[in-house]
Amino acid sequence: MSLLRLAARLPRAAARPQLRCLSGSHSDFETVRKKVPATAEGVQAMIKEQVEGTPVMLYMKGTPQQPQCGFSQQVCRVLHATGVEFDSVNVLEDDSIREGVKAYSEWPTIPQLYVGGEFVGGCDIVTEAFQSGELDETFKAAGVKK
Repeated sequence: MSLLRLAARLPRAAARPQLRCLSGSHSDFETVRKKVPATAEGVQAMIKEQVEGTPVMLYMKGTPQQPQCGFSQQVCRVLHATGVEFDSVNVLEDDSIREGVKAYSEWPTIPQLYVGGEFVGGCDIVTEAFQSGELDETFKAAGVKK
């Protein structure tokens, strides 16, 4: 029996939560975001915690599933091609993170890739390091790739 027919047989109040869950809009499926600190110092501390606590961290415009700029998309392609797992932060969601990560790295552009707590670079540097094999060596040195 199809889900729509099954839902039609349920009482109206019971059908709504079931349909919401099937559509992916139930609150259980929402992304959980950490609250961004109100001060610049707090933002810097949060970024430091993310960078040092995550083996491979990418600050980007958009998400890996839906990049919002070509440079971020390129770095995601490189990371997917290497096969390493990585975490990401969408800097478009909060301007204090967007500006904070630039101050943290003293690098003026986004995306920014960190491996083993160290700043690797932006799109051009990451792409060149991937093409030369240096990125794989960086991953191996950080213990994220064999």
